[in-house]
Parts: sequence; C-alpha cells; structure tokens
Amino acid sequence: MKEHDSSKQILISVLGVAILVVAVVGISFAAFNYSKTGETVNTITTGTMVMSYSEPQNGINIVNAQAISDDVGQTLNGENNTFDFMVSTTLSSGTINYAITATKDAGSTLPDDEVKVYLTSADDAVVEKEATKVGELGTTSSDASGAPDGQYKLKDGTITSSTTTNYRLRMWRDSKSSSQGTYKLRVNVYGKASA
Repeated sequence: MKEHDSSKQILISVLGVAILVVAVVGISFAAFNYSKTGETVNTITTGTMVMSYSEPQNGINIVNAQAISDDVGQTLNGENNTFDFMVSTTLSSGTINYAITATKDAGSTLPDDEVKVYLTSADDAVVEKEATKVGELGTTSSDASGAPDGQYKLKDGTITSSTTTNYRLRMWRDSKSSSQGTYKLRVNVYGKASA
C-alpha cells in the first residue's frame, strides 16, 4: 500500500512539473509571438523654423526719443525706427506651434508702460499686433512653442505648411510718457512640433 501511495505521489509530482513547464513555455511563446507580430508604423515628423534679419542685431532701440502719438508711431519707417525680420518654416508634415517674443534689455531705463510696440507684415498690409504698451503684452508661460517663461509675446499660433513671412516691428515712447531714457527689445522666434 505504501508503495502504491509513493508511486502516486511521484506520478502527481511529475505531472505537476510537466504542466508547469508547458505553461511557462506556452506563455513565453505567446509573449514572444505577440511582440514579434506588432504592425504599428512609426513616423517621424521633422520641420525647421528660421528667423533672419539684415540688421546688426535682432532688436530695436529707443534712445532719448520724443513721445509721439500712435498715429505717428504706426507709420515710422527707416533705419532706427523699425526692425524688419523674416520667419521661414520648412515643414514636411505635422504642425509647429510658434511664438514671436521679445525680451527687454537689462540696461533699459524707460518704464514698460511708457513704450509701445506695433507688429505688422513687412508691407504693412496685415497688422499682427495692434499698438500695445509693452507692460500690457502677455508673457510666455509653459508655452507650446517652447519659448522660455516670462518673455513678452508679440504673436503666436500654429503652422501647418512651409511658409515664409516678413515682419516689421515698430517701437516708440507713448504720447503720455514723461520719462527720458532708453529702451531695447530683443526679438526671438520659437517653434516646437506639436505632439
């Protein structure tokens, strides 16, 4: 009787090990087979965004300028009165979130609420940013364009195709300004592919 029970236990143990081996091999095969047969196509979207300008630096300055009205400020032309720049994108597919921003130079002495900016297309046909006091411009914060936080936002949006746009930035002392001094803005363009 004891021999019969012993044989039964050995048989059950051998069957248990065999079932365990079959289960491990079956699960391993199923996992290997699943990962091997995936059919997702991964695509990479690339694009570039370039800002260019013909002036010695990418910005605009006011140095002891007279206070003027918006009507006069919006028609300023020529050297030292405007900053012309071009933004060009090359995009094969997808979307780029972009922002045109400005940062104030640390040496500026005029208050932000006494200086106005006005952004248009280079031919003045399209107004991109109405005459606005610098202190009233919105600022970047966790921006989709990848712009650092705290920069003044002149324009933002999305681009879905290759394009080139020429811009003109004007800046002047507001007609109600009572201060004298200097003010310098540096213009930046940021772009980031949307997820």
